[in-house]
Amino acid sequence: MLDQYLPVLLQLSVATGFAVSTLLVSVLLGKSAKSNAIKDSAYECGMLPIGDDKPRFSVKFYVIAMLFVIFDIEVVFMYPWAVTFKSFLANGQAAMVFWSMSGFVGILLVAYLYALKKGALSWKS
Repeated sequence: MLDQYLPVLLQLSVATGFAVSTLLVSVLLGKSAKSNAIKDSAYECGMLPIGDDKPRFSVKFYVIAMLFVIFDIEVVFMYPWAVTFKSFLANGQAAMVFWSMSGFVGILLVAYLYALKKGALSWKS
């Protein structure tokens, strides 16, 4: 059984050895540069960097992004169900599978209505 994993282990050991050896050679042979404020500043195409380096985003942006991901994952779960529903229909299990997916969609509908009621999707508030 171990002989089946030997190529994978060999590749892992070669990749790890290569990564470690290149890092060691870089540390041993490379020059360490002295840092100063000019070298550490951001380069803005020849312009002086003015303002914050990281723009601030509203929390609403992240809430809407998380809600999008959650409801996008719903589609990922519904697609295989829709593809296999025809085979469940032929086996006579369509009612059970339909109601289980209806429960899933119902839970997500409740979550969506809760988000609407709380104003999570209102960008201006």
